[in-house]
Amino acid sequence: MKILCIGHAAYDITLPVESYPRENKKIRLQESHVECGGGPAATAAYLLALWGVDTSFSGVVGNDYYGDKIKEEFKRVNVDMSYLETSLDKRTTSSYIIANKSNGTRTIITSKDKIKFNCIKEIKGDYDYILVDGDEDILSYQTIINNKGKSISMIDAGKSDAKTIKLAHVVDYLVCSNDFARDYTGLNLDYNDLESIKKVYDKLENDFKHTIIITLEKHGSFTKINREYKLIPSINVKAVDSTGAGDIYHGSLLYFIAHGYELIKAMRLANITSGLSVLKVGGRYSIPPLSEVLNYDK
Repeated sequence: MKILCIGHAAYDITLPVESYPRENKKIRLQESHVECGGGPAATAAYLLALWGVDTSFSGVVGNDYYGDKIKEEFKRVNVDMSYLETSLDKRTTSSYIIANKSNGTRTIITSKDKIKFNCIKEIKGDYDYILVDGDEDILSYQTIINNKGKSISMIDAGKSDAKTIKLAHVVDYLVCSNDFARDYTGLNLDYNDLESIKKVYDKLENDFKHTIIITLEKHGSFTKINREYKLIPSINVKAVDSTGAGDIYHGSLLYFIAHGYELIKAMRLANITSGLSVLKVGGRYSIPPLSEVLNYDK
């Protein structure tokens, strides 16, 4: 089995704090900050390779310290970097994250180079599954279209912009955030009102006409199977840092689908994976071992 992930690569610096800082105050961290790679497709690629899947990543990093660190992480888990491009003109995107341990929320400040650089290497390998996040939209679209009937494709749709919507129309699995669902449909989505979630889902289903999953953060994930709506709850944990939980959900969901799990079971295990990840500070380094996820569900 071979999986290709296309999209955004970044480097994250996470600062764990006991409570959200007040303006114009000095703070001394009680524990060390965490540095690791980030980005939806990149984190999914890291998880898949960590869990033993033959995984390739296509994206862009700069010719700098952060770019080198991302490559080192990929190398440690054997991510194929044949399609990872290094730009001499663009700096690697970096994110500075304040992780509020008291309630598990995170505030992200991203520094992204103004120079736009798209991947130019054509994907020539044969892949069983393709995961995209919308960042490298031109290459993602071409690769999905070129592999129709040969690869199963999934999008991590985090925001409702034109390029993400275009990709959402051609993938086999639209796995979208509740923000995407709200913004695209223009409908209210209330976690405590199942009927509002159904209405949002129906609008997405009518427009995109393939397998759709809406992620609902700590409330779980939602889909419809054989005309029956399914709300798969998340696990009940005390979160300390939710950074990367959505990216980890998408990567693990694809892992379980690719390994033949029925959709409900795959969603349940992906909920567990992302739920366990929020117990640790730092997005990518909070990915739990596959054995821990499987044992949790016993």
